[in-house]
Amino acid sequence: MKPRSLMFTLYGEYVQYYGGEIWVGSLIQFMKRFGVSESSVRGAILRMVQKDLMQVRKIGNKSYYSFTPQGNRQIDEGVKRVYSGRRSEWDGKWRILTYSFPEALRELRNEVRKELTWTGFGAISNSTWISPNPVEDQVLELMERYQVEEYITLFSSSEVLSHDNESIVNKGWDLQQISTEYERFIQKYDKKFDELSEKAFQNTLTDEECFIERTKIVHEYRKFLFQDPSFPNELLPDYWTGTAARELFWNIHQLISIPAVRFFESLYESAPDLKVEPERNKAVNPFDKIQV
Repeated sequence: MKPRSLMFTLYGEYVQYYGGEIWVGSLIQFMKRFGVSESSVRGAILRMVQKDLMQVRKIGNKSYYSFTPQGNRQIDEGVKRVYSGRRSEWDGKWRILTYSFPEALRELRNEVRKELTWTGFGAISNSTWISPNPVEDQVLELMERYQVEEYITLFSSSEVLSHDNESIVNKGWDLQQISTEYERFIQKYDKKFDELSEKAFQNTLTDEECFIERTKIVHEYRKFLFQDPSFPNELLPDYWTGTAARELFWNIHQLISIPAVRFFESLYESAPDLKVEPERNKAVNPFDKIQV
């Protein structure tokens, strides 16, 4: 696991429900469970502070880290995407985005492309991106944040005259490949679910093991956020395996969440002046936090 990505997982799954701040010593102990060295943790933190994703408070000789508003925005969006249900019905509208950046703003254009992919857009040509989801507010916020209103135009249309919906989907996304990746996830975690269920039945499942397995499965499932556009059911092919993968993810998550949070609490240390009541129930079951 890459240190930066793992930190996003740990903050999104646990730390945000305990005031959003953690002593660096606790963070090092958690990441040690995944083979990340102390020097790698500190290096990743430094880079994230430099990129305005994390911030530090010093109290005595201890450092406490939290995410900045920019970092928290990414965490909140990721948690929402992981734990919210798929939109079952389509409103019949395509959101169509076009852009034209001067070559001098190539790096900015690349950043916008990454954001569009994250939001679920697919490119049907070099400068035309499309999505069937109601993402207007997210796109308008993106345009304002990057100050690119003069380079981007967003349309909404209920009709594509030259192609049917299946053709548009095939132009913008490789759903077959995404479904294949979901199938690999299922094959891997079907066995893991059986193993964990047997250990739970025999009362041999430790809190630390639950913490490690919950963090791993969330970390791996998060990767689909960069692939799966979260289409409504009407636009999904018959071979789609994403729904089965999500059900498996949910079953494992529910099986091990309580002991996983218990282990987190055993190592977590907040700043002494942090007077925030932990949201333990939400840490145990983030599915309840997201309104579907």
